[in-house]
Amino acid sequence: MNLRSTITGVALGAVMAATAAFQGAIAADDTIKVGVLHSLSGTMAISETTLKDAMLMLIDEQNKKGGLLGKKLEAVVVDPASDWPLFAEKARELIEKDKVAAVFGCWTSSSRKSVLPVFEELNSLLFYPVQYEGEESSRNIFYTGAAPNQQAIPAVDYLMNTEGVKRFVLEGTDYVYPRTTNKILEAYLESKGIPKEDILINYTPFGFSDWQTEVSKIKEFGSAGKKTAVVSTINGDANVPFYKELGNQGVKATDIPVVAFSVGEEELAGLDTKPLVGHLAAWNYFESVDTPINKKFIKEWHAYTKNDKRVTNDPMEAAYIGFNAWVKAVQAAGTTDTDAVLDHIIGVSVPNLSGGTATVMPNHHITKPVLIGEIQANGQFEIVQQTPEVVGDEWSDFLPDSKDLISDWRKPMNCGNFNVATGKCGGKGS
Repeated sequence: MNLRSTITGVALGAVMAATAAFQGAIAADDTIKVGVLHSLSGTMAISETTLKDAMLMLIDEQNKKGGLLGKKLEAVVVDPASDWPLFAEKARELIEKDKVAAVFGCWTSSSRKSVLPVFEELNSLLFYPVQYEGEESSRNIFYTGAAPNQQAIPAVDYLMNTEGVKRFVLEGTDYVYPRTTNKILEAYLESKGIPKEDILINYTPFGFSDWQTEVSKIKEFGSAGKKTAVVSTINGDANVPFYKELGNQGVKATDIPVVAFSVGEEELAGLDTKPLVGHLAAWNYFESVDTPINKKFIKEWHAYTKNDKRVTNDPMEAAYIGFNAWVKAVQAAGTTDTDAVLDHIIGVSVPNLSGGTATVMPNHHITKPVLIGEIQANGQFEIVQQTPEVVGDEWSDFLPDSKDLISDWRKPMNCGNFNVATGKCGGKGS
């Protein structure tokens, strides 16, 4: 090969490389990346894997509608492996390296609190689809799961008013959500005349499996002659041996009903539900909701997963609502820019799956109905109570430090913890 041909070849190669890079940039520019941040391994995988699949389905369906702003959506899935510090690392990677427009993810409050400073620092958006303890409102987070007044407090009201419960066991996994929720519930129960001695509070670690002693304590506490119930904030795969031990020790719903905030259709799919019939769960959605929109959603879920036995659950509906609200806000803003989306998303309304409407409120929570469901032998829930849509209350009225706080992320207030007594904003709100 002579010198001229060598130079020509080098030049041609450079041009081709530049062209490929340019085409790659165009291809990348033709997609909008969406982060999916859910544990696919570890103790929380039992619950979070389904949410990853649900997000992929929602993204796929949106692409079939033409995508968003004329571009295809591209899911970027990461596995933080039920490791709370790793959630923050993966969130930073999604935002800085992958340049995602928004992130849908987290389950536990520990994982949400781990990532919160990252989203605030980098000014990105997290849509959080699981019930939580409240006492937080971030400009960069949308809480599409239930606040305590949309799940925990109505569940306790149901136990007192319908089941006649006078004694309560607050049984939880040892982390921030159960501890804060139970602090709120303890104060609420006392405000309703339940004495301290009729409230038993207990915590066990994530993944706890040796429930024999703990269930025996529950039975003993329930033998005092007053109607007793368990309010369960047990999370993750610890629910499986807990419910098995209830069955082993013959704890029936007619004797000591359990109302759970973290057990849905997905968790029951791995259990023999016959001994659990009559125990309860409080959510904002059940698969058994009888509405045309829910039947359509279930049909699409079965088609997407190619499995008619895959169940739906409440956090899936919360993810559905959050995703559709984000899409609607992006369309209104004409961009995925965080500040522009924030300017357009408050007040956005989208259908929920129970036949009503979810509206994004100024406190970055949404309106939700509260449903109480009774476990059936087939692993589904019979809905025994449903309320109209309730506005999520981010700061509990039953805790002294938060009863005077409100959140409003609209301008000019733009505050997550405005004190109505002092007229001052306390800071970011988180």
